[in-house]
Amino acid sequence: MTLFRDPQPGSALAPFKYSVFRAIWTANLFSNLGSLIQSVAAAWLMTELTSSHQLVALVQASATIPIMLLGVFAGAIADNFDRRRVMLTAQTGMLLVSTLLAAMSYEGLIGPASLLALTFAVGAGTALNSPAWQASVRLQVGRKDLPQAITLNSVSFNLARSLGPALGGVLISLWSISAAFAINAISYVGMIVVLARWRPEASPPTRQPMLAAIATGIDFCVHSAPLRKVLIRGFAIGIGMAGYQSLLPSAARDMLHGSEIEYGILLGAFGISSVATAMRVGQLRRRFGSENIVTAGTLAFIAALSIIAESHSLGLAIVSAVFGGLGWITALTSLNVAMQLRSPEAILGRCMSIYQAVTFGGMALGAYLWGWVADMTDLPVAMHLASGWLVCTLALRRFVPMPTREEGIASQEPVNVR
Repeated sequence: MTLFRDPQPGSALAPFKYSVFRAIWTANLFSNLGSLIQSVAAAWLMTELTSSHQLVALVQASATIPIMLLGVFAGAIADNFDRRRVMLTAQTGMLLVSTLLAAMSYEGLIGPASLLALTFAVGAGTALNSPAWQASVRLQVGRKDLPQAITLNSVSFNLARSLGPALGGVLISLWSISAAFAINAISYVGMIVVLARWRPEASPPTRQPMLAAIATGIDFCVHSAPLRKVLIRGFAIGIGMAGYQSLLPSAARDMLHGSEIEYGILLGAFGISSVATAMRVGQLRRRFGSENIVTAGTLAFIAALSIIAESHSLGLAIVSAVFGGLGWITALTSLNVAMQLRSPEAILGRCMSIYQAVTFGGMALGAYLWGWVADMTDLPVAMHLASGWLVCTLALRRFVPMPTREEGIASQEPVNVR
C-alpha cells in the first residue's frame, strides 16, 4: 500500500510501517464499522418500541455500563493472562451475542428489556476486550510511535463512524434491522482471524490473585497525581458528552421529524469531523499542550450541544454534529494518550481499564441523567443542561490541570500494593 510505505518517523502514519499494526488496524476498522451499524439499529429500534426518551438514552448507557462495572476486572485479566487470548475470547463472545440479537429481531422477539439486555451483553464483551486491546498496542509499534498509534486507533473508530451510521440507516430503511445486526456479527470474523494468526513476542505475565491485582491498579491510580487528574477530567467530561450521544436518536425523531436516514447522516457528519480532526490532533497537542487541547475539545462539544438543542432543520443539526466530532476526538484522544504514557507496562491493562471504567461510567451516568431530565422536561432543556455541565467542567483546568508534558512519563518502575 503506497500510502503506508516508509512514513516519516514521528509522523501521523508512522505506525503503519509495522505489519501487525496494519493488520489489526484494518480488521478493527471493519469491526468498528459493524459495531456502529448495530448501534444505529439498536437505538432506532428502541425509538420504534417506546416513546420514552430515557429508554432510548439507556441504549447508549447499556453499552457503557458494563465497562464501568466490569472494567477493573477486565484490566486485571488483561495483565494476568495472554492479552491476545483475552481479545479472542471477547471477540468470539460478541460474535455469538450479535448473532442472537439478529436472530431474535428477525423473529420479532425483541422488546425494550431484551434489547437492553443484549446490548449490555455486547458491552460486557467490549469491557473485556478493551483493556487488553489498548495494552497490546505497545506490542504492535515502537514506543516513539505509540501516541500516533493511539490516535490512529481513534481514527479507525471515527472512520467507521463516518460510514457506519449512514450504512446502518440505509440498511434499516431498505432491508431490516435484523440485517444490520447480522452484519455486525460477521464483522467480528476478520478480527478473530487476525488475532488467531498473531504471535506477539511478550514476556509471560506475572499473575496475581484477582483482587490483589485489582488493588494494585487502583492503588497506583489513586496515588499517582498525573493519573488522578486524567481520571477526574475523563469522568466529568464523560457526563456532559453523554447528553449528545444518548439523546441524538430522540432529537432526530422528535425535533427534526426525521427517520433512521437523518439519524445516520448526523452520526456520519460526527464521524467525518472526528477523522479530519484526528489527523492533526497529535501535532496540535505537541504544539499547544494537552490542557489547551482538552479545553478546546470541551468548548467544541459545548457548541455542539447548544446548537442541537435549538435545531429544527437537518442543516443546523449537521453543523452541531461537526462540532461534536471535533470535540469528541480532541478531548478523549488527549485523555487516552495522557493515561497510556503515564501507566507502567506491568499494570497497563489495569490502568487503562480504570480509565475506561471512570470515563464510560461518567457517560452511563450522564445518559441516565439527561434521559430522565428530557422525560421530566423536554429535549432542548436536557441538552442545554448538559452543555451547562461542560461549561462548569472548564473550571477544572484551574483546580485539576492536565499533566504537564513530562509529568509522570518516567514513572515506569515496578509497583507494589501499599
